[in-house]
Amino acid sequence: MKAKQTYLKGKSVFIVSLLVIGVTTSSVYLSGTSDNRSLTANLYWSLGIVATALFLFITTGLYLGVGVINDFPAFRSFKTGEFLANSGTIPELPDVEAGDGLAGVVLAILWWLGMTILCIILLLVVEAVFWFALFVLVAMLYWVFFRALKFVFSKSPRTKNKFAVSLLYALAYTILYTGWIFGVVYVSA
Repeated sequence: MKAKQTYLKGKSVFIVSLLVIGVTTSSVYLSGTSDNRSLTANLYWSLGIVATALFLFITTGLYLGVGVINDFPAFRSFKTGEFLANSGTIPELPDVEAGDGLAGVVLAILWWLGMTILCIILLLVVEAVFWFALFVLVAMLYWVFFRALKFVFSKSPRTKNKFAVSLLYALAYTILYTGWIFGVVYVSA
């Protein structure tokens, strides 16, 4: 029994797309340094290559009647507000004066150690916040990417084995998904 429709896994397509974009951009910039191209020219080259790859991927997927399924893990058990207290106040720090003698030197060393430990703890908190923000950003990017591809490939039953229709849909969606980036680069140049 043959399946009605072939499905691509969203997570795999997302990872491959990020790799293609990274390799394309880095190769264009590395070749651009030897050719003395400007940053804008390198950006146009990168966008052109990525847009061409997207166009070919969408055309092939629509022609073959491919669908996309979401295989990204769900994080529904995550509850906000349980990790940090919501006190909103900073405790009062005592004003410490010890003088210039031996007690002042010892107190300065202890104060220095305390501040070092506090800075290390703050750096750990900043790192945790950074990684959490990066995770949320990648999850949002994946969601937008997956929803866009799911929307495009929802047309695949109508375009299966119809090359001209697949080509038109792919051209329209490629212009929509990459045209605005070309416009931003053009306006900013």
